[in-house]
Amino acid sequence: MPPGRLPREVFQACPTGRRPQGRPRTRWRDYVSQLAWERLGVLPEELEEVSGYKRHLSTTSNSQTPNSTMAKTKELSKDTRNKTVDLHQAGKTESSLGQQLGVKKSTVGAIIRKWKTYKTTDNLPRSGAPCKISPRGVKMITRTVIKNPRTTRGDLVNDLQRAGTKVTKATISNTLRRQGLKSCSARRVPLLKPVHVQARLKFAREHLDDPEEDWENVIWSDETKIELFGKNSTCRVWRRKNAELHPKNTIPTVKHGGGNIVLWGCFSAKGPGRLIHVKERMNGAMYREILSENLLPSARALKMKCGWVFQHDNDPKHTARATKEWLRKKHFKVLEWPSQSPDLNPIETLWRELKEEPRANRTSIWSHKGSEDLISVPNGSQATSGEHMEGCAAPQRNATPHHY
Repeated sequence: MPPGRLPREVFQACPTGRRPQGRPRTRWRDYVSQLAWERLGVLPEELEEVSGYKRHLSTTSNSQTPNSTMAKTKELSKDTRNKTVDLHQAGKTESSLGQQLGVKKSTVGAIIRKWKTYKTTDNLPRSGAPCKISPRGVKMITRTVIKNPRTTRGDLVNDLQRAGTKVTKATISNTLRRQGLKSCSARRVPLLKPVHVQARLKFAREHLDDPEEDWENVIWSDETKIELFGKNSTCRVWRRKNAELHPKNTIPTVKHGGGNIVLWGCFSAKGPGRLIHVKERMNGAMYREILSENLLPSARALKMKCGWVFQHDNDPKHTARATKEWLRKKHFKVLEWPSQSPDLNPIETLWRELKEEPRANRTSIWSHKGSEDLISVPNGSQATSGEHMEGCAAPQRNATPHHY
């Protein structure tokens, strides 16, 4: 083979014989050398003598056979990079470091330059793929969702597509998340009219400076309905693919809700009071009977201070003239409560825990519906919400008090 020239077959594989624009020079040389090696059987040493340049091959590339492909070099370990810097500081040259560590001279130089510039050999943060949405498009979709929070990702995809940018819904979510916006379920709140807003504001201003001791002397009360097979709250499960119908991953349902129970309860900062299972539809007379049988015993059990305050909402049974007169004769001090304000009552948190606790035991609770006696929990004892739910699920002719 004449010195200083490459074989004709190499240039036939790449007629121009030049490095394509955008391809690094060293990678193009490796490609030409590999092509001559595989197709012509020209050894790298012979090719170096002909072409007049030194081929940069790693130790793994030198052990390849003519029929093998070039292996992708692995990233050097952190220990090797730190050792390279230490030896360089000791006075060794890049060539001697490359021979000693078995790496390319260019790799050694890159490690040293990085250390001199950034004082570290760790991998620097990479820029990643460029953003598909321009800054102007980001501002546009951000303004859109701020103006109308109910805008869907599909609407934003269509808006950007009309502007000439094609993206996916996942890109929309990631872009808005970087702007501090996250898709969440809308909270359900009471419908407030202007008169309700003014009443709530007045209530807040009147009790803004009340000390903590005053709130500890309040007995909070309310009623709630618990669906035995209904959807009291959302439930998530961990399951595998095609296992959605496994009994452990499902919630049993029955027609027409499957029945429910109505409870009345009260509590204070000192602990829970009595929990009453209301078997029939509650009216004013039944409500007054529940209060007469359970309110004072709950206050005594909780050891409320003299002058304690009773709270209930503005349900028609609570605000009836007969109920107000009964409370006045019993000398109960009632906390004035603004309308449409269930979210202000802390007992709502207790109801939520009570509804979520026995979720796994609803089937067993329903199977005990025919039992004759309710589970009675004595005063002062500790019991879980699920135990009280089991006691309240059984139908009885007379309401029986329980503590929760």
